[in-house]
Order: sequence, then structure tokens, then C-alpha cells
Amino acid sequence: MTTVSAPRIEHHRDPFGIGEPRPRLSWTLSDAPADWQQHAYAITVVRIDGEETFDVASSEQVLVPWPSRALESRERVAVRVAVQGDDGDWSDPSPATWLETGLLHAEDWSARPIGLELDEDPESDARRATLVRRGFRIDGQIVRARLYATAHGLYDAEINGVRVGSDTLSPGWTVYRERLRYYTYDVTGLLRDGENAIGAWLGDGWYRGRLGWRGGHRNVFGQDLSFLAQLEITYADGRRVTLATDDTWKAAPSPILRSGIYDGEDHDARQEVPGWSTPAFDDGDWAPVAVRERDPHTLVAPTGPPVRVTEDVAPIAVLTSPRGARILDFGQNLVGRVRIRVTGPRGATVTLRTAEVLQEGEIFTRPLRSARSTDHYTLAGRADGEEWEPRFTFHGFRYVEVDGWPGDLDADAAAGALTARVLHTDLERTGWFACSDPLVEQLHRNVVWGMRGNFVDIPTDCPQRDERVGWTGDIQVFGPTASTLFDVSGMLTGWLRDVEADQLPDGTVPWFVPVIPTHKVWDPIRPGAAWGDVATLLPWTIYQRFGDTGVLAAQFESARRWVDKVESVAGPDRLWNEGFQLGDWLDPAAPPQDPGDARTDRYLVATAYFARSARAVADMARVLGRSADAAHYAALADEVAAAFRVAYVKPDGTMTSDAQTAYALAIVFDLLPDAAQRTKAGARLAELVHADGNRIATGFVGTPLVCDALTLTGHTDAAYDLLQERECPSWLYQVVQGATTIWERWDALLPDGSVNPGTMTSFNHYALGAVADWLHRSVAGLAPAEPGYRRIRFAPRPGGGLTQASATQRTPYGEASISWRIEHDRLHVDLVVPVGTTAELDLPGWAVEELGHGSHARSVPLPG
Repeated sequence: MTTVSAPRIEHHRDPFGIGEPRPRLSWTLSDAPADWQQHAYAITVVRIDGEETFDVASSEQVLVPWPSRALESRERVAVRVAVQGDDGDWSDPSPATWLETGLLHAEDWSARPIGLELDEDPESDARRATLVRRGFRIDGQIVRARLYATAHGLYDAEINGVRVGSDTLSPGWTVYRERLRYYTYDVTGLLRDGENAIGAWLGDGWYRGRLGWRGGHRNVFGQDLSFLAQLEITYADGRRVTLATDDTWKAAPSPILRSGIYDGEDHDARQEVPGWSTPAFDDGDWAPVAVRERDPHTLVAPTGPPVRVTEDVAPIAVLTSPRGARILDFGQNLVGRVRIRVTGPRGATVTLRTAEVLQEGEIFTRPLRSARSTDHYTLAGRADGEEWEPRFTFHGFRYVEVDGWPGDLDADAAAGALTARVLHTDLERTGWFACSDPLVEQLHRNVVWGMRGNFVDIPTDCPQRDERVGWTGDIQVFGPTASTLFDVSGMLTGWLRDVEADQLPDGTVPWFVPVIPTHKVWDPIRPGAAWGDVATLLPWTIYQRFGDTGVLAAQFESARRWVDKVESVAGPDRLWNEGFQLGDWLDPAAPPQDPGDARTDRYLVATAYFARSARAVADMARVLGRSADAAHYAALADEVAAAFRVAYVKPDGTMTSDAQTAYALAIVFDLLPDAAQRTKAGARLAELVHADGNRIATGFVGTPLVCDALTLTGHTDAAYDLLQERECPSWLYQVVQGATTIWERWDALLPDGSVNPGTMTSFNHYALGAVADWLHRSVAGLAPAEPGYRRIRFAPRPGGGLTQASATQRTPYGEASISWRIEHDRLHVDLVVPVGTTAELDLPGWAVEELGHGSHARSVPLPG
């Protein structure tokens, strides 16, 4: 009998404290007979006032509409699903999913931001973190208690001496003036009868800490450090008591003397306040709090998971540098911080200084620019030892120089006294790849690690230097790969709301979101191709990979306004051939200090993206039933594509920029509808690849497209040549150089082992890892043929001497997989098609075969 999973609520991993009053529902199916199809579903909603069941005749099972009346604030309900097959039989009901809303309306909030008023230099990077607290009394049996919390800055809440929640760096980074995220916590188990206490640590974070390069800016979003929270306690007798942040709270300095996203954290354990968040603590000498302002209309519930510590990594070696420094090697470039367990004299200070690479045996910090990236812990001198990790910062590092360690560092490291704690947005992993080439497998691992390290609440460019901002172009090109590897649907739909919030009134999309003040070329904000196109192409990617029409509806106006802006800039000739552009950023031929000086004309890039985005808006309008808009933007896309061909394609089929990125754009963006033109472009692209010795000749724009362009035009062999090249610049050059993440520059580490002299030299930058999506779709051969993988395309293209490859994808409908191997000149393929989907199997040299759900195996001779 068909089995139904517990329903998923919107894109939430845990639907607790959600902000959607009518959340959509999804479920997966298993154990269905061959050829079985869902004919109808029944959703049962269990509320406090009773149970309702809603029967719907539909085959849909992903993001189906909420069937009941809208949810209210704080409402907790259970949802079950049963399905009916076309045979008329109903399944058993699924397990229930419990969901609970947060505070859905501004009037639900009575809390105000509160904090300590300190006499401090607002331009200092050494402002002290603070504590706020208050006591309260429980006078009856509790049935539930919820804490709704956020901050101006970052917070960690405590109740009765126990930390609340497992999240970190909350509330994250949003366009704070428009959208300040809050989180909901079930704290029922932390309360006790009688006296209780609640408190919070507060640190600068992104709200008021230093942001940006060339010295950066402070107080970008405000100068105050404030906690805003409501503790709501429901008693068995029906009373609901609200304890909100107000003028009854007290505040004091914390033992964190300074804390910054870039610079790290200094903690003096001698100044710790034991028991400060417990009811026995006497706060008589603490200061009254200052009460600040926040419009409750700007408080929003999360759409994705928070940042959490997801893994602990032990050092693989303890090194001694030529100058005698002691350095931990964690064996992996990662993002997080180091936890220490240490015993030593009071007043001794341990210093932890991080770096991604070594040079001449020493940690090399030039790529960090002005980021101090150093933590200090001053011991309290407790005889039973001390444990500490930074609270309000994170670093990108493989190596940590340890100074002032009071014990035997080698023995203590081996015993687990120093551990790297990996943190990132706690996304669900959805895509896996393997193959017979260990270097390609390492490349894929590097992409995964690079993505983890740069999805720290927002999609960033880098996690280590004085930058770490949400560059729009990076996630635009990496979006398909991100959507394959992890379920980014909730996180990125939330971030796209920030994109629209920061979009200029004329439609210009910023270079990075949230916007921060900058210098020189980035200010004032100007429209730029590939970067601004995140407004059109990222929503379309999310729709394609997750089947979510809601993101198209939510972002349509933002996308349309971007294309309208580009149309106004390009003018009637439809060529975007003037103004500032980054072009094919970081083409390996570009000088170190002029990364936009690429082989492909930047205006060719701009016009190609103009055509692609106009087509994307037309497609969005078509899906949304906006026929007039669909016709308008489709005609515009046709006009731009025609102008592109006239301006940039020569009569002989070559392009004015005879470069890999130019041909890749023309092919993948479907700007060459004439088959002969397309064939010539593919052939010329393959020639260029081989003429360059199979080495990379593309930057941020061309790299995600070049292997697809070769594959689409029948030159898969050239794509494999490009993939498997080991000389610089290439993907595998980084691997053979020992990389464990993707680099910003193809030659971030030069062949002689020295670091590239450019001031932009990150060793953790996911954009050039966008090839991983091609590994899944073309090497292994698993891709969506319809939005959300409702229909799956299995089309492996063996090559490059690989003898096997596989991919697994956790689609919205369930797990799909392919595994192929070559034995004795035969291709053996094993497939799994999830229930609710269909598939097409396209093997080289064989007719396309239609498949239903279930497991399938095929064995065919390889084409001669």
C-alpha cells in the first residue's frame, strides 16, 4: 500500500514559529504499485477547536494550498495527509506534522528594544558586549512557554542559567530597516515553579559592527545594542502572561571586551558574572536599561533555518613554524570558530589567530586585509579548567596560530582540547555526486565545503576577509549548484525579499545585499549585468529546482523592474553597450589588480544578460498567467537577441570577442536560434578550449556555462578535457595544489607556491565551483526536466576515462538517483524514480525511453 510521509510545511525544516498564515503543504510517497498515480488527497487539520478534513481531487503533492481557515498568531495545529490512487483506494493517513505560528501581526508585540547605555566611542571596533536580565515569578502550572526574540546586534538568550536554542549569530543579517527577523523558542522545560530569571548576551554583529573594506563603516544600521523579546507563559487555568523587554530590565557590561565579525572576540573570564541569568543573582548594582524604538511592522519570522554549529573538526597536526610559532592544521579550510578547554593561571591569555594558508611555514594573513581575525581568551584560573568559544564572530580558516597556551599544546590538541566548530545556515543536504576520478570527487567536496562556508545567513562572497557581503552576481551564477547541493529554497526566498527591499526606485539591483556604504567604484549604485540579474534568474532557478510558483509571484515586480531599468539604459537599439560593467569577472587573463579586464567584451556580456533576463521575466509571467506581460517581455527578449547577433556575431559564425565566455553565453542563453550558427559556435568553442591547452579561459560569467555549452553542441569530450586539466588555470589545478575549498582566483596560489599578489585573494569563494551542477546533470546524468523534478531527465554522458559515476537528488517528490558504470564496453545504469514523477532516460546512441516511478536497470552497448 502507498505510504505518505509526514507533510512538509512551506520550506521549513522545523515549522515552529513560522510566519505564514496559510502555509503550503508537501509530501512524498513510497511503496506505490507500478503505474500507480495519485488521484486525490485528503488533508486533516487538527486545531484546538476540532478536526477538519478537506478532500481535493488533484495529483499535486508539492506546495499545495492550505485548505483551512488562516492560522492565527501562536496557533499550534497538527496536519495529516492521506492520498487516493486512480484505483480508488485510500492510503493510511501520514504521520502528523505539528506546526506553530509565531507572532503574525504588529499588534502582537508589546516588547521594546532595551540595552545598556555606555559612554563609548561610536567609531571604535572595541566596544564591549553587554548583558541584560530580569527576574520573574511562576505561580501556577504551566502548559507552554514561548520566547520570541531578536536584537539590534546579535543575541544569545538564557533562562535560569541555561542557553536558549541551538542557533548562533541570530537574528542574522537582513535589511534591518525593513525586515528584522525574530526567532521563536519553546522554553517550557526551562521554567520552574517560583522564582526564575531571563537574560541575554548582546554583541555588535552586522547591525553596528564594522562592515566593508578600505577601513569599512560602523553603525550602518544603528548605534544601539538592544534585545527585543517577549516571553509568553500560558498557564493551565487559561491565563497568558507576557514578560516583554521594557524598562523593568537591568543591564551590565559582559566579559566580552570586544567582538566583531571581521576582527574576532576578546573575552576576559576574570570579569565573568557567575549565575547572572539565574534567579538567585542579585542585580542590585546593575544599571537600569535604556529603552529604544523598533517598528513592530518590521519584525518578520524566518523562512529558512538559522545558523548553527553543524560539525566539529579536530586538528590533524600541530606544527612549529620557522620562527617558533605553534600552528594547528585542521586539514580543511572551513568557517566557524575554535573551542578551547584549558587549565592555567589566572590572567594568562590564549591568543588564536586564523588563516587559510601558510607561506614559508607561517600563517599568511595578507589575504585577510584589515580583518584582525584573532580571538583572545584571558583565563579566570579555575582549578577544574575552563571551556570557551567565541560567541559573536566567525572566521574562515584552516590554520590557527596558538600563542600563550599554558599547557602541552601537542598533548592537549590530541586530547581534543582545541576543536574547530563548523557553522553555517543549517540547510538540509539534497544532492550527492561520486565518480571514479578521485580528483573530480575532491573538486566536488571542495564545492560543498565552499558553499557551507559562504552560506552564513546570507549567500556571501568570502568568509574570512574584511568583506563577507551578499554579492548578487556570485549567487546568481551559483544558484543552480546551490539548489542541487542543499535545500536553499527557504533561505534564498527570504534573501530575495531583501534584494527587493534594497532595490532602487528606478529598478537598479545593488551589487550586494544588504547594501552597506562603500568607496570608489561601488558608490553610487549602478546597474551591472550578471549581478543585477539575480532579480530574474535566481527566482527562476528556485522555481525550476523546487517547483515553487510562490517565489515567482513574490519576486515578479522586482524582476520586471530590473528588466525595465536595463531596457531604459540600452535604449531602442537594444544593446547594453555603455556604462560601468564587471563583465566576465576574474577571467584568468585579467591582471591581478584589474579583474574586470577580460577577454570577452563586457558589453557583449551585458547584452546577453539583458536578453536572458527579459526571457526569464516572460517565462515568469507565463507561469503566473500574466499573458500580456509574457507577450511583452518575450518580444523584448527576441529584439535583444536579434540585436546581439547583429552586433556580436560575424557572418562567418565567429564572434567579435573570440573567447570562450562569448560562445558559452550565446549557446546556453539560446541567442543563436539558427542551427548552423549554433553548430559553428560550438565547434569554435571546442577549438578555443583545445587551443588553450584545455585550461580555463573564463571568469565568473563564463565558468558556469562553458561545460554546458560544449555538451549542448556535441563536444562533451572537450568539456571533459576542460574538467580534467591539471595545469593552471583549471579546476583540478586547485585540487592538486591541495585546495579543500574553491578559490576566488584560478591562481590564488601560484604554481611556485606563492599567494597571488592581488588584494582580492580568497581561498573560499564558491562562484567558480558552479561546474558542480554540470557534474550532476551531465556527468552523472540527473536533472529536472520539469519544475521541481516533477519530470526527471536521466542523460549520463560518460567520458574523460571515467568508469563510473552516480548522483542522488532529494527532490520535492522524494529521492531520485542514478548510478552508471562501464564494464566490457557496456554501459550499465541503475535508476530510482520517486513516486509522483515520471522520467526520460536518454542514453548515448539509444532512443529516449519513458519511465515511471520505481527502480530501473539498463545495460546497453556503448556507441562505437
